Amino acid sequence: MSSNTSVSLSVVVPVHKVQGYLRQCLESLLVPDVPNLELIAVNDASPDGCGAILDEFAGRDPRVRVKHLTENVGLGEARNIGLDMATGDYVWFVDSDDYATDGAVRAIQQRLERTRPDVLMFDYARSYWNGRLHRNIANHLFREPPPPEVFRPEERQSVLELMMTAWNRAFRREFLLQHGLRFSKGYYEDINVTYPLLMAAEKISMLDRVCVIYRQRRRGAITKTFSDKHFDVFAQYDRVFAFMDAMGPRADQFRPLMYNRTIWHLMVILDRRDRVKPSHRERFFREMSALARRYKPADYRPPDDPLVAKKHRLVEKGDYGGYRRLVFRFKVRRKLRVKAGEYRRKAARRLRRSVKTRIKSLYYRVQLRMPIDENLAMYAAYWYRGYSCNPAAIYEAAKELAPEVRGVWVVGPDGLGSLPEGVDHVLPGTPRYYRLMARAKYFVNNVNWPNRIVKRRGQVHLMTQHGTPLKRMGLDQMDFPVSSADLDVGALIKRSDRWDFLLSSNPLSTEAWDRGFPCRYQMLEIGYPRNDRLVRATEDERARLRAELGLPEGRIAILYAPTHRDYQARYTPMFDIGRFLSEVGPDYVLLLRAHYYYTLKDLIRDMAWPADQLIDVSGHPRVEDLAIASDALLTDYSSIMFDYANLDRPIVLYVNDLQTYQNTRGLNFDITSTSPGVVATTEAELIDAFASRTAWSDTAAKARSEFRARFCPWDDGHAAERAVRRVFLGEQVPNPPP
Repeated sequence: MSSNTSVSLSVVVPVHKVQGYLRQCLESLLVPDVPNLELIAVNDASPDGCGAILDEFAGRDPRVRVKHLTENVGLGEARNIGLDMATGDYVWFVDSDDYATDGAVRAIQQRLERTRPDVLMFDYARSYWNGRLHRNIANHLFREPPPPEVFRPEERQSVLELMMTAWNRAFRREFLLQHGLRFSKGYYEDINVTYPLLMAAEKISMLDRVCVIYRQRRRGAITKTFSDKHFDVFAQYDRVFAFMDAMGPRADQFRPLMYNRTIWHLMVILDRRDRVKPSHRERFFREMSALARRYKPADYRPPDDPLVAKKHRLVEKGDYGGYRRLVFRFKVRRKLRVKAGEYRRKAARRLRRSVKTRIKSLYYRVQLRMPIDENLAMYAAYWYRGYSCNPAAIYEAAKELAPEVRGVWVVGPDGLGSLPEGVDHVLPGTPRYYRLMARAKYFVNNVNWPNRIVKRRGQVHLMTQHGTPLKRMGLDQMDFPVSSADLDVGALIKRSDRWDFLLSSNPLSTEAWDRGFPCRYQMLEIGYPRNDRLVRATEDERARLRAELGLPEGRIAILYAPTHRDYQARYTPMFDIGRFLSEVGPDYVLLLRAHYYYTLKDLIRDMAWPADQLIDVSGHPRVEDLAIASDALLTDYSSIMFDYANLDRPIVLYVNDLQTYQNTRGLNFDITSTSPGVVATTEAELIDAFASRTAWSDTAAKARSEFRARFCPWDDGHAAERAVRRVFLGEQVPNPPP
C-alpha cells in the first residue's frame, strides 16, 4: 500500500457482538478523501448480525477486507490476525464499539506523513451511556510541557502515564514486527504491546486532538464483569518487565514510573466492585503483593497522595486485612456523604405527597408482599390509551395457546371504547390496578410501565415496542438535543432494566435497540405480532373493512399517516390537503390518520377540501384495519411504512423537511436511497406520484420489494405465536427463516 505521496494506514477492527455500534465505527473510519487507507475487519465468530454488516461494507467499499473466523479467538488474537493481513506503513487497532471523530483519520495520516514516528499517540474522550462526554483526564500531558513534534521516551517519560490501550495510537508496522510483539490472549491483552513499544521507540509523536470516542457501554464491556480472567493481568505485566530486562540499561530509567503505573492499575482492578469476585479478592491481593516484591525498584519513592502511599505500603507488606480496612473506611466516608444528600431529597419529596397518594402507595407495598399469580398477565399499549398494537396481537394468541394465563388490560377512561367484548380490564390508579400490578406474573406493553411500578423477582416483562426505528430512539436520541430535551435518561434506563424480553421486527431494529437500550434483556428476533394480520389479510376481510369505513366502491383509498415533529411547538401541516385532493382527482379518498399527539384540525388548519374525499380515521382503534382497507400509503418518517410493506401496496414518502428532521431527530439510514417506493420532497412531486400513478410503476414496485426483503424478513404471520411460546410457555423459539 505504500505511496510516494502519503504514508499508508491499515486500520484493524476486531468485531464481536457489537451489531448496534458497528456501522458508526466503520463509517467514521472510511473517510472518502483519505488516500492509502485500508480497513481490515476480523469477524471473531460474532453470533449476531455483525458478519452481514461487514460484508455489506466490503461490497460497497474496496478498501474493506473482511476475515470471518469460525471460532471465537478473543480480542488479542483477532488483532494479531488483522496485523498479519495489514499492508500499510502504519497500523491502527480500533475497537468496533468505538468510533473516530470527524477529521480524525485525515489528521492522523497527515501527522504520520509529516513526522514518520515509530509511535503516534492521540487523545480520546469517554462517551457514557447517559450522554456525558468527557475528554481524557490526562489530556494535559499532550501539552504540558509543549512537546516537540518527535521525541524519545527518555525525553518525556510522562507519555507512559497515558492510557495503555492499542486504539489511542498508531504503530509503524515494521517497528512493531521488528520487536516480535503480539497481543496476548485473555484480558488486558494490549499491555504487553503498548508499554514496550513506547519504551523501545526512537521517535514518538503526540497529536493533541481527540481522535477516538471511547464508548463506555452500560453492558457488554468484558473487563467490567466478574471473572477470574482479571488474573490475566499479572502475566501481562510479567511480560512487560521481561521486555524491560531484555532492553538492558536503557530500561532502568523507566522502572520507577512503570512500577507505579502497574501497582496503580492492579489496585483499580481490585478496588472496583464489578471485576474480581469477592471470594477471590484476597488471592488477587496476594498475587499483587508478590508482583510488587518482584519488581519494586531499589530507589522507588511512593506517590505523594497520602491514601495511595498507604495502600502501596500495605501491598508491599502483604497486609490484606489492613488494605481492606483502609479501603472500607474510605468508601464508608464517601457513601455517608452521598446518603446524607439522598436522605434530604427523599424527605422533601415525602412532605410533598398527598395523603391519598400515600394510602395508595402503602396498599401497593402490601400487595407486593403477596404471592405472585403465576397465571396472570397484564397488558397495555400507548400509555393506557387502549387495546391495540403488538400487545393486542399477543393477547389474542395467548387466549388460544396459553388459555390458563388470564389476561387483564390496563386502559384509561378514554380508551374503554377500544376494548373488544369480553376483555377483562382495569382502570389505572384504582385499588384493583395496584393489586393486579403487584401480583401478576407477566407484563406485556409496547411502551414502558410507569416509574412507580416495581419489578419483583419472578415477574416477567415483555417489551414489544411499537414500530421499526427509522428515527433514533432511546439513548441514541441524546445526540439530538431538540428531540431529547425532555428525556430523563436515568429514568428511561431504569424502566428499561425491567425488561426480560424485547421484540425485534427486523435486523435494523436489533441494531437500534442494542444501542438505544443497553439493558439485560433477551432479544426476540421474531417479527412484529401486529403484522400477522397484514400478512394473513384476505380480500373478504378487506371488503368488509372498506364497507365499515364507508369507502365508496371503486375509489382508491390513500391512508395518510404522518408522524410527530419534535422541532414544532405546534404541528404545521406539511402540504395543502385540499389542493392535493382536488388535483389528484375524484377517484381518490384520503383516510387521514393523525398522530396520537394531534387531531384532525391540526393537520388541516385553514384548508378546504372536497367533502367526499376525506375521512378522519384518527380515532380508529386498529391501524391494521386501515392498512388492510386502503390501496396505498402516504407517510413521512412513520414506522407504519415497515408494517405496510407486508401488504405489497404502493407507498409514497413525503419528506419536504428531511434535512430538518434529520438534524433534530436523526435517522438510522438514508430513507431516500433505501425507500419503499416513491420519495417526494415538494408538493408538486407528491401530487404527481398519485395523479400520474408513479406510485404504481414497476420502479416503485422493485423498490418496495427490496425494502420488504430487508425490513420484513421475519413477518410470516406467526410472530404472536412465537412470542407466546417463548414468554408464556418457556419454549425455545428460533428466528424465522428470512
